[in-house]
Amino acid sequence: MKKLTILFVLFLVTTGFSQELSGAQVLEKTIQYHDPNNSWKTFNGTLFVSMKTPSKPIRNSEITINLPQECFYVKATQGDSTTEYTFNKDTCKISFNGEENLSEEILQKHQLSCNRAKLYKNYYTYLYGLPMKLKDKGTIIHNKVEYKAFKGKEYLVLKVTYDEKVGSDTWYFYFNPKTYAMEVYQFFKDSPTSGEYILLTEEETINGIKMPKVRAWYYNKNDTYLGTDFLSKN
Repeated sequence: MKKLTILFVLFLVTTGFSQELSGAQVLEKTIQYHDPNNSWKTFNGTLFVSMKTPSKPIRNSEITINLPQECFYVKATQGDSTTEYTFNKDTCKISFNGEENLSEEILQKHQLSCNRAKLYKNYYTYLYGLPMKLKDKGTIIHNKVEYKAFKGKEYLVLKVTYDEKVGSDTWYFYFNPKTYAMEVYQFFKDSPTSGEYILLTEEETINGIKMPKVRAWYYNKNDTYLGTDFLSKN
């Protein structure tokens, strides 16, 4: 009887390990962790982000994302310059140090444009909308989930690529194997030494969504430190 019990336990253990999760299943689990009430689809909130980079003044940004109204606003102050970008659906507005009627000279000198505003909109909406944004059209979730060690910790790793019209980078998302919290993401461009990795620590809950509070950026090639941004809700 004792031997039978041991064999039964071993069977359960080996069966559990053999039932590997697919990429889609891991994605659902991490979304359940970060956005348990499915709040991202109707997100309307303001984020405050301080970005610290070597040899540069701190950049403080106020970011408003209103998905139902298709509105986006970012006000960024660095040194003695304050830039504001507003997107209201397809309408773009630019302000620099409180002035909206900007000369071509000012626009060029400070690289101000609606294309740049769109870049900021996509950047902030993507990064703070992760992992929910991985459900967007054009995102390819690879089925095989790997177990990898990264910086001394074990992770479940999800590979993500995109349709040609959406993007060409290859992304890897690293999840805590117990909680499915997103703790690292990494992207590559055209070679194994290109791109960056981002370490995520602490969390800030905003509108019911658990977002990474601290993000530290590094180059993949040589681990060169690029900067850290800090999220708060006020």
